Amino acid sequence: MALIDVGDRAVATVVEAADAASRMAAVRGLTEAIREVNLPGVIDVVPSPGRVTVVYDPLRISSHASLRARIEAIEATGVGAVAAGDVARHEIPVCYGGDLGPDLDEVCTIHGINSDQFVALHTEPDYVVEAIGFLPGFGYFTGLPARLTTPRRTTPRRVVPAGSVGIGGGQTGAYPCASPGGWNLVGGTPTRLFDPSRPRPALLAVGDRVRFVAIDHNEFERRRGCEVAAPRHAAVDDAGITVVKPGLFTTIQDLGRPGHRAAGVPLSGAADPVSLRLANRLVGNPATAAALEITLLGPDLRFERDAVVALTGAVFPGIPSAAAMPVRAGETLSLGHASTGCRGYLAVAGGIDVVEVLGSRSTFSPARLGGLRGLPLAAGDALPVGGAHGNTSRSGVEGRPSLVRPSGTPITLRMIPGEQLAFAGESLWSSTHTTSSRSDRMGVRLDGPPLGGGNAAGSLPSVAVLPGTVQLPPDGKPIVLLADAQTIGGYPVIGHVIAADLPLVAQLRPGDRVHWREATIDEAHRALREADDGRGVAT
Repeated sequence: MALIDVGDRAVATVVEAADAASRMAAVRGLTEAIREVNLPGVIDVVPSPGRVTVVYDPLRISSHASLRARIEAIEATGVGAVAAGDVARHEIPVCYGGDLGPDLDEVCTIHGINSDQFVALHTEPDYVVEAIGFLPGFGYFTGLPARLTTPRRTTPRRVVPAGSVGIGGGQTGAYPCASPGGWNLVGGTPTRLFDPSRPRPALLAVGDRVRFVAIDHNEFERRRGCEVAAPRHAAVDDAGITVVKPGLFTTIQDLGRPGHRAAGVPLSGAADPVSLRLANRLVGNPATAAALEITLLGPDLRFERDAVVALTGAVFPGIPSAAAMPVRAGETLSLGHASTGCRGYLAVAGGIDVVEVLGSRSTFSPARLGGLRGLPLAAGDALPVGGAHGNTSRSGVEGRPSLVRPSGTPITLRMIPGEQLAFAGESLWSSTHTTSSRSDRMGVRLDGPPLGGGNAAGSLPSVAVLPGTVQLPPDGKPIVLLADAQTIGGYPVIGHVIAADLPLVAQLRPGDRVHWREATIDEAHRALREADDGRGVAT
């Protein structure tokens, strides 16, 4: 085993074994051993093909060297692989073809077989869950018969229904929730693969065994009727704020839900957590209170009772920046277009008091988790506001430098080199990129001359990624992952933007210019300590 750094907030153990089955068993055994020790400052332990990634908060560990030493000591004890009898086994019922499997006939044509032959081949193996990622609870199954290997669709679907069973290359699996997707859909399952109301939200874990069992449509409907999920969002009876206009993309966010990456659940939370904490401090809230994250075009909000608010981050003309401001019942606050920066954070004394999902009120819209119905705000939404926690204060606010740069000002991002830095070529450190309008909470896409001549590898073994990871897709244009990023990915990782600079990434507007500078882990941890307000960071 070898231990490598993954930017300034994670280390990974690369597991070597004679064959894939042994390697996966060793990964699961080491994952469980590290979790049992409960190392201080460790937030997540994420298994993926051939490695175990340990995510930590740099502000809560004694030192980087001591954390590495503790992990190496766990490795040195020779933790064993998980015994075959200890591995969970699942039968997943599948109704093949029809509306549930619109690509089945095409897949059969490609392979020169009929649907009965396909079903026999697809239900024969004892599949192994190699990884969980892409979506919460989405398992990548290995063991697909070579005869059924089918390239992903040239044009991905904009929406794949929840429960769809598909084939992508040499892997198969099922979609736990509706999402875009490029796999070939061959059927559907009534089994609920992810449910945040369960003690273990994700049905599957890395290393589990799965068999598909064919059922007819009547049985599918019967079983689907039995799979009733508990409600994720409580009704709002006493609104403190009514949304008149929602703005471009306004969501409820707090500091996120760390600790669930192994189940495929991303961190979410504020893309710029420094601005969120500052806004909460101004209105007397704890750092963990939920607020509104507002992107480029702000909402119109009618206040149903007296309130105190503060806006930080991006500058909007409808409200002063970084100052507590009273709002009277019946008044409507209209923020308008951001003049500087990309994301603003509107905190309300008492916090936005929606129901917590997996320990957080943050909205993760791809899986409809948290927030209000798991979606961006819409006109007519009623937002509950909690009781005020204390006095508003500017203590510790004066003199703090703004993280939002004037529009058009180039930004230099400090980056720790990644494992596949070579894919970027020698031009990386002298290159200039501009922020693409296709950026979102999952990642900031950068335009400019393709790195590596646009020949980046498009399919590498999936590894754990986190906010700040810089991926290089086949077009050679980097993507800096943000709060809603997937938990594992297969694009080359050319580096990791340091945690102290991530708020700068969150505030990039379309067209903003980006330069790169190489950084060390020691420099990154020092920069984070200097920028910290004493409350720690979510990772």
